[in-house]
Formats: sequence, C-alpha cells, structure tokens
Amino acid sequence: MSAPRRYVKIAPSLLSADFADIADQIRMVESGGCDELHLDSMDGVFVPNLTWGMKIVKDLRKLTALPFDCHLMIVQPERYVDAFREAGADIITFHYEATPHQHRLLRHIRSLGAKAGIAINPGTPSALLVDLIEEIDRVLVMSVNPGFGGQTFIDRALVKVAEVRALLNVRNPVAEIEVDGGIGLANLERAVQAGADVLVAGNSVFGSEDPPETLREMRRRIDGLQKQRR
Repeated sequence: MSAPRRYVKIAPSLLSADFADIADQIRMVESGGCDELHLDSMDGVFVPNLTWGMKIVKDLRKLTALPFDCHLMIVQPERYVDAFREAGADIITFHYEATPHQHRLLRHIRSLGAKAGIAINPGTPSALLVDLIEEIDRVLVMSVNPGFGGQTFIDRALVKVAEVRALLNVRNPVAEIEVDGGIGLANLERAVQAGADVLVAGNSVFGSEDPPETLREMRRRIDGLQKQRR
C-alpha cells in the first residue's frame, strides 16, 4: 500500500462526547490538536438511532472555529442540506444509499459553498462511485455499520479504502478519503497506509482517560509513519 499522500486530519466524533459539558469537551479536543469535528445527524429511519438536527449544529457553531463535517445518516438528505449549510456545516456528507440522486446532490452541496462528501456503508461496493467521482470532495468509507458509536472496526474496510484511493488517484486526486467507525490507536496506521486522509475517532478519544493526549499520540503515530515512508 502506498504512503500517505498529504496531511492526515483527525476528526473527533461528537457522538461520543458528553453533551452535558459540550463546550469543555470541544475545548478539550481542540487543545489536543484535532483538525475538524465530526457531527453525526441520524433520523431513526436510515439508521436505528436519533441524534441532532440543524439547531444543535447552529448552537455548536458558536463554540469553535474548527471545520464542521456534518455526516447525514438520514433519508432524503436533499431536503436538509441547505439548512445544514446555513447552520454552519463546512463539509456535508450524505449516504449513497439514502438518495437516488447522488450526482445532483453533490453538485448542489458544492453550489452552496460547502465541500461535498458521499458515504458508503460496509455492504456497498466502491465501484458504485465510478460515475460520481469527479463531483466528490470527500469519500467516507464506513468501517462499522452506521448508527451507533463504540462498534468494532471492520477490517474489510481497508480494502475498500485502497480501492477508492486507486480510483481517486486517476480521476480526482485532490479528493479526500475519510474512515469512520472503530478508529483508534490500534488501527489508525493501517488506515493511513491504505489511503485514508481523515480519521474519525469517537469513543477512542472521548472515552480515553486523557483525550488531548490521545489525540497527540494519534498525531505522533501518523507523523512517524509518514517519516518512515519518505
């Protein structure tokens, strides 16, 4: 597998944060050097869980200047992307499986001034992205079945990351690959080696004894891997 191609970002998932103390939780991961925040919006239909909508995103936007990657695990995401953008989303990622109009929605998100991401579930082949690839700013490869935090990493996702990287290298090399689900110190280096540019880490960060130090250790391992590959 090829060496990392660019700076690898770390995105703590607020799904695993303590919302009773959310301002301090965000400051805590900021102090650890994270690059963006991952916000999972779930509708209880596309996935068997409910989280937050645009109001929460808008309120959280007041707490930090970090980029917001809003991951929409909802059916008919085209109905909501404008409102998420208005609420403060910098990157809007929807699921390939949640709408029949992926191409139209990718273009619309970019027309709003946001980066457009598309996510694929563990059972969705990467080959389905072939006709969309030039319109994508970010591909999110799910390494767990979406809906809940704290799940076990699916190793087969690394093969899919490598497949997507090969496709992007030919036709859209500036696009990023994000990996979401079960990422932590035990497997982040393998994800980067496979071609990941953005690592979503939820329970492995917020559930650790020292989240800022966990983030710093993640960065040290990524940087060390890149130095070895030079």
